[in-house]
Amino acid sequence: MTKKTILISGGTGLVGRHLCEKLKEKDYQVTLLSRENHHDPDFPAYFWSPEKNEIDRKALDTADYIIHLAGANIGEQRWTKERRHVIRDSRIKSAGMLLEKIKESRYRPQAFISASAVGYYGAITSDKILTETDAPANDFLGETCRLWEQAADRFEQLGIRTVKIRTGVVLTKNGGALEKIVTPVKLGIGSPIGTGRQYLPWIHVDDLSSIYIKAIEDTQMNGAYNAVSPDYKTNSEFTRTVARILKKPFWFPNIPTFVLKTMFGKMSEMLLNGSRISSDKIREAGFEFKYPYIDSALTNLFENNKP
Repeated sequence: MTKKTILISGGTGLVGRHLCEKLKEKDYQVTLLSRENHHDPDFPAYFWSPEKNEIDRKALDTADYIIHLAGANIGEQRWTKERRHVIRDSRIKSAGMLLEKIKESRYRPQAFISASAVGYYGAITSDKILTETDAPANDFLGETCRLWEQAADRFEQLGIRTVKIRTGVVLTKNGGALEKIVTPVKLGIGSPIGTGRQYLPWIHVDDLSSIYIKAIEDTQMNGAYNAVSPDYKTNSEFTRTVARILKKPFWFPNIPTFVLKTMFGKMSEMLLNGSRISSDKIREAGFEFKYPYIDSALTNLFENNKP
């Protein structure tokens, strides 16, 4: 049987690298879109430059599925006006370019699977458990995710099955949000941020990769799905659990809101707010989490990696 080929944008990022390995284990052929020379025989790369509207057409001619992960890191820099444009354009314009190049060819992938984020629901702390039927928030994150998903939805006009994965905070062994939380805890100075009562919707990277693979293989999957664990944790509960598993003290006072606002500006809204996000839809589609609870997820990630 001929291997199915998965073309990934953003495949060298935190999630992309892990997903590539999982797809390889499942015997898929994985190809990448890259702006730079990329020499990895396991994951051949094709050149693209959304800014210049350029792509190696062979990438599209050989792909059975497209997974669109490309996008500037939202937590890397302060959200200046210029940075906000970069965050939006890197997601939306790149999807638009892929659509136009596909329109120009006879090629049609079996599915277009796009990353999105729980930021769709906005930087808010709500008593409500938010579901895929809730409207996007009228703030920077909500509007960015709305436009991001709108760009993905245009693939449906070509008869292409389209799936949007609204992702929470991705927990990985190295890098990402967990590393930022763990570092002060390891130093014995871990503490909640702001009130600590804001929720932190999270997912283990293994489970996120499995959701993408399910989106490839399950032809009944269409539209938006929240990719978050069913285990709701506040920022305070999450950080306290990290400290307990690492056997570190947890007694420092909360980091005041004004400190976060001074340090991060508008980006602090993302850190100081968070709501419970439902995982019911993806579970009702038949997905089973390998790490549904924070204790098992952190124990796995800290294995052979404790101080």
